[in-house]
Amino acid sequence: MDAELISAFVVILLLIIFSGFFSCSETSLTATSASNMHKMSKEGNKRARLVEKLISDPESLIGAILLGNNLVNILASALATYLFIKFFGDIGVVYATIAMTLVVLIFAEVMPKTYAISNPEHVALKVAPLINIFVILFSPIVRLIQIIARRTLLLCGINAADNQKVLSPQDEIRGTIELQVHEGGMVKEHKDMLAGILDLDEISLEDVMVHRKSVEMINVKDDIHDIFQQIVSSSYTRLPLWEGDQDNIIGVVHAKDVLRITRKNDGKLNHINLRKIAVAPWFVPETTSLREQLKMFLARKAHFALVVDEYGALMGVITLEDILEEIVGEITDEHDTHNSNIKILKSGAIVTEGATPIRDLNRQFNWRLSDDEAITIAGYVIDQAETIPLPGQMFEKNGFRFEILKRTRNQITKVKIYPPQKTGH
Repeated sequence: MDAELISAFVVILLLIIFSGFFSCSETSLTATSASNMHKMSKEGNKRARLVEKLISDPESLIGAILLGNNLVNILASALATYLFIKFFGDIGVVYATIAMTLVVLIFAEVMPKTYAISNPEHVALKVAPLINIFVILFSPIVRLIQIIARRTLLLCGINAADNQKVLSPQDEIRGTIELQVHEGGMVKEHKDMLAGILDLDEISLEDVMVHRKSVEMINVKDDIHDIFQQIVSSSYTRLPLWEGDQDNIIGVVHAKDVLRITRKNDGKLNHINLRKIAVAPWFVPETTSLREQLKMFLARKAHFALVVDEYGALMGVITLEDILEEIVGEITDEHDTHNSNIKILKSGAIVTEGATPIRDLNRQFNWRLSDDEAITIAGYVIDQAETIPLPGQMFEKNGFRFEILKRTRNQITKVKIYPPQKTGH
C-alpha cells in the first residue's frame, strides 16, 4: 500500500511538472518577438529557426500545448481524487478538488507563466525542441479537434478561416510603433519617419504636390533676357515651360542646362536653344500614391513630374524631395527661403497660413485633425463651417477653436488655431 501511494504521488508530481512546462511554453512562445527570432534565424541559430517554424502555425502550436496540458492536468486530478478518497472516503473528492486547484494554479500556472513572461525569448529557445516533438505527435488529434471546432462554429454562423488575420502587417507595425512611443521607447522624430513610410501607400500626389498657383513657370514667349533672369534668380532648379496657355506645358527647363548652353554660346541664350534644352514633360495622374510615384522616380532616374487631373488639366508639380519630406520632414538648403507658415504664440495658440497642409500640423503637434475631406487647414475650416467665414469669425470643432484672421476674395489665407487645453491631474 505504501509503495502504491508513493508511486501515485511521484506520478502526480511528474504530471504537475509537465503541466508547468506546457504553461511555460505557451506563454514564452506566444510572447516572444517574431522579428527577433527571424533575425537570429538568419544569423544561423537553429533553435530560433525552430521557434520561427512553431509560431508560424499558432493554431497547431496552441492546440498541441492545450491538449498536452489538459491531459496531464486531468490525469493528475484523477489520481489525486483516487488518493484522497482512499484516505478520507467520499469527502475526499472535495479535498482533492481544493488541493489540486491550489497546486495547479500556483505551481503549474502562475509560477511557470511568471517566469516565462519575464524572459520569453530565452525560454522559447529552451523549450522549442521538446514542444516540437509534442506538436508532431499530437498533430493528428489536433487536426481532428480543429475540424470539429470549425464545423461547430460554422453551424453557429461563424466562419473561422485558416490563418485568417484581423490586422494587416502595416497595422501591426503601426500598433507596435504607437506602443513604443507610449512607453517612451521611441522618440517622436523616429515615430514620424516610420509612420511616414507606412503612409506612402495611403497618400496620393494631390495631398502633397505643390499646387499650380504656387508653381513658378516660364512663358516661352517672354523676352529671352527676362527668362534668363527668372531662371538664375529662382530658388528652383527645374521650371516648367508653357506656350499659349499654362495648361500647355511644352517642356521642363533645368537651370544647369541653361548655364551650360549659355557658356557654350559666349554668354548668349535664345529661344531656339531654350526649346532645345527643355526636357519633355512627364505627366502623372493626381491619384497616384506616393509609393508608386517613388518607384517611378527611381525607375526613370527622374526628380520632377507634372500632376494632372482626369481631364489632363495641370494641377501642380511633384518632386522626389516632396516625397522624401513626407518621411524625414522638411528639407531646406542654402537656396530655400526660410518662411515658416506656422507660428506658435506664447498663449499656446498657433497662427498659420491657410495653405498649410493638415498633415504638417498633425505631425508637428500630434493632432488628429481629419484630412479626409480637405488637404489644407483653409479647406478644413470651410468644410467644417460649410461656408467661407469672414475675418474675425470663430467656430469650434472637437475641442479646437478656429479664428479667421485674413481672407483674400474667397480664399482663407491666415488662421489662428486654439488647441484643446490639457488638463493637469
